[in-house]
Amino acid sequence: MEEASDAGVLVDARDYYRELYRAAQKARHSIAITGWQFDSDVALLRGEDLREARGESRLLPMLDELCRANPELRVYVLAWDFSLLLAMEREWMQRLIFNWTANGQVCFRFDASSPLYGAHHQKLVVIDGAVAFAGGMDVCDCRWDDRDHAVRSELRCDSGRDPHGPYHDVQSVLTGPVVDRLAELFEARWAHSGGGELRLPRVSRDDVDFTPSLPAPPGPVAISRTFGKTLLPPQPAVQEVAALYLDAIDSAERFIYIENQYFSSRAIFQALVKRMRSPGRGRLQVVLVLPQQPEALREQLAMGIAQVRLLRALERVAHETGHAFGVYCSAGHDARTGADIYTYIHSKVMVVDDRFLTLGSANTTNRSLGLDSELNLSWEAEAPNDATMRAIRRIRVSLMAEHAGLEGLAALRLLTAADSGLVEWLDDVAVMGLQRLRVHPMSTVFDQSPLLKSLEPEELIIDPEASVLDESLFEALHRAEDGLFASGVRLLSRWLVGTGTERPHRAILPCAQDEG
Repeated sequence: MEEASDAGVLVDARDYYRELYRAAQKARHSIAITGWQFDSDVALLRGEDLREARGESRLLPMLDELCRANPELRVYVLAWDFSLLLAMEREWMQRLIFNWTANGQVCFRFDASSPLYGAHHQKLVVIDGAVAFAGGMDVCDCRWDDRDHAVRSELRCDSGRDPHGPYHDVQSVLTGPVVDRLAELFEARWAHSGGGELRLPRVSRDDVDFTPSLPAPPGPVAISRTFGKTLLPPQPAVQEVAALYLDAIDSAERFIYIENQYFSSRAIFQALVKRMRSPGRGRLQVVLVLPQQPEALREQLAMGIAQVRLLRALERVAHETGHAFGVYCSAGHDARTGADIYTYIHSKVMVVDDRFLTLGSANTTNRSLGLDSELNLSWEAEAPNDATMRAIRRIRVSLMAEHAGLEGLAALRLLTAADSGLVEWLDDVAVMGLQRLRVHPMSTVFDQSPLLKSLEPEELIIDPEASVLDESLFEALHRAEDGLFASGVRLLSRWLVGTGTERPHRAILPCAQDEG
């Protein structure tokens, strides 16, 4: 827990990238960025926002320009050392591009220190120890969009690609003492990756300001993490995000709202079932907003099959216990083709009773709650209808209205209530198809034909809660005592687990959390 002097929520990449650009322009001593993916030439300003560009607005050229203008500025970029499965979707030779084509004040390194089959998935930016951004957004291609989510937009075009589809995500921005804690987290991650000791300067500044999509309450903010266990370098397992989700679900009295890229976590499924079956507790309105389907077949295999099974089971339990359960996606109607164009949901947000809000990098998957590195920030109201609760309600209603395509006082009042009847009303809105809301099909590619259905796998280990190699094996190896055998197993375990150096062997260890 730490205090935020000021905080806000940035909805969709237009708002985030613009605020990141503005904050970077004011940087005096350091810009520290860590994430799952980066692209050196992603444009932070587009369309009418380009009017405020002072020079370059593409990521690496902008950082290079800032460093050349300020010899005291240092930039640290820490990216996940991704697997071979993603090689065709990533910018090649990034270490060379960032470290050799830009000013020497820019330092880029790959983080290969995650557990076997794990991913470095935190998305965090800290500037001068004075302002921080954390949430679900990476600074990379195919993410930019605004809150209108137009069916077609030439501004959603990156690196010579055809424009990508509508895309939704959420980030937070904060100032105050909480930024110091987030800076410490970056420093620890940099050291864990093998980058050595790093101390980001804390700069006292009176020119830090931002324009959020929605205000978040100042005051206490909770920082929660996930780390999988590693032995070299040593890192105990941390499952704070999982504990946070389970406690929040158990505490729900009126409603639970989740928007997320995936839903395949057995722990969260079991927590929802337990809460629904709790005797003497109030009936819940449970609302989930998910992508209409994962982006690629490998994601269907990684998450989609388990997701559909869990959603269908929750629907049955809700029916048996009298709770309301609705799963939705969001789409715009293409007048040219007559087809729906779905918005890809990439955000990781949960709201409970408008008393509690968490947002961050953690998907509702097994690996995000137990294996990958994750970072969530949370707010909790101390009293009914206090300033924190009112801010959380505004954020939740604004997000739901965006997905549903609703506006106007009457609709917003119904969303604000979030009492009995909310799911029934959302179902009616979705079935009519006049706005953006759609009932989620809760199906996979394997449901679309008898042939594919016969090929649907029964069990998968692509979404594990811990490293697929038994930790007891490593512990036994490290207890080996003498001679060449001990030296050999230490070298072997170091090669397998990783020391934080950039290693070619990481490319043959696939990680199926495909996106974000």
